[in-house]
Amino acid sequence: MQVLSGRWPTLLIYYLKDGTKRFSDLRRDNPTVSHRILTLELRKLEKAGIVRRTVFDGYPLRVEYDLTPSGLTLLPLVDALGDWWEARDAGRPAPQTKTAAEAATVS
Repeated sequence: MQVLSGRWPTLLIYYLKDGTKRFSDLRRDNPTVSHRILTLELRKLEKAGIVRRTVFDGYPLRVEYDLTPSGLTLLPLVDALGDWWEARDAGRPAPQTKTAAEAATVS
């Protein structure tokens, strides 16, 4: 859960679900994220085994990112979050769950 916490990890997984992307593509997909934060988040996901980083020789240096098999298993979770957000954004109420306090008063 620590790996997926924060603003960017789930978005990065979402943008990588369609396949390999270069660093500049991810910057274009996320224009509000700074270069430094994007680098740190990608490193965190790489260290956790969710994202694979491939460096190609040559000039200019080319780096590509894609999801590992472990990262691909997170796609149903990310899709469910996306569905929830779209339902919320469309004005439809999201499914409600009882809080711990509400569940205690019902029992």
